[in-house]
Amino acid sequence: MNADSVIHVRYALQRGEFALEVDFDLPLRGISGVFGASGAGKTSLLRCIAGLERPATGKLVVAGDVWQDDVSNTWRAVHERDIGYVFQEPRLFAHLDVRGNIEYGLRRREHNGAPDIDHIISLLGIEQLLGRKPNELSGGEAQRVAIARALLCAPRFVLMDEPLASLDQARKEEILPFLDRLHAEAEVPIIYVSHNIDEVCRLCDHLVVMDIGRVVADGDVQSVLVRMDLPILAGEEASSVIHGTAISHDDNDDLTRLKFSGGDIWVPGKPKPQGSKVRLRIRAGDVSLSRTRAEQSTILNIVPAVVESIQPDQGASALVRLEIGTDQIVARVTRRSIRELALQQGDEVFAQIKSVAVRAP
Repeated sequence: MNADSVIHVRYALQRGEFALEVDFDLPLRGISGVFGASGAGKTSLLRCIAGLERPATGKLVVAGDVWQDDVSNTWRAVHERDIGYVFQEPRLFAHLDVRGNIEYGLRRREHNGAPDIDHIISLLGIEQLLGRKPNELSGGEAQRVAIARALLCAPRFVLMDEPLASLDQARKEEILPFLDRLHAEAEVPIIYVSHNIDEVCRLCDHLVVMDIGRVVADGDVQSVLVRMDLPILAGEEASSVIHGTAISHDDNDDLTRLKFSGGDIWVPGKPKPQGSKVRLRIRAGDVSLSRTRAEQSTILNIVPAVVESIQPDQGASALVRLEIGTDQIVARVTRRSIRELALQQGDEVFAQIKSVAVRAP
């Protein structure tokens, strides 16, 4: 990546027995996910980037602009780092209404050129909330207000530290469509911390995987998710992400045909108009394999594939990485099935995809 289009992050931090040691680049566009189990160092990493961990040593360079460097004794203070920060809890000012809270962001960054407040309000669907106080908001509403405030700081990028972690599933489902819109329409890059693979697959373009204070994988979300050597990406939540285009809709059966590099996939409903780009998430457990194409099956999506690699998984299962066109997906099957089908690297098979989650990229 070009130095002018990345955030270069290199940090070392010792906290008791925990040690953070990272060195990687993030693109200054889209949503970059930082994924890992609790205790992996995700929040510590964000605090270092924000300048909240003064003991941390290292270097932070944003589009060629040095914000921190121990060698040259450069240190940009927290208030001088053009960053918006969204915490797990909204942290709104109780004495201000919603409008007052989001306008606080404008006051902090007037020198950067204020973003369009009406656009941000519309983007996050908070028009009807402007006169309310924080104690009159649901958890999802309050978090949307916190995101609006962070965006209106006119930051170089926004840090989001598990912004949905404190919400129940209903409130998560309420706020996720607004994060989708943010991804599609906002120009501000976001670094999004999560331990939820569903959120990562849905929202992120680039992915950093952390484990015990180290980066164990880093790259575009499609290539990282099909890594089978990382236990945190295996197990029941193993998934793949591919991109497709809406081609047509069958009104009789309410199915939409999507085109991707490996052929066609049918999905229920009409997620997007014809010609729209969509993101497809395919869980490994929703993919089965066959040596021959099934002629009579309830599974609509059967596409030719090539076995790229096989990796033992938990218990009786194994993960099989498949090449389908220019894309890769992962299937979870039993080790017995692999043995009985005599599957090996390079074999041509048919991938039977039972279910596909779809969203606009």
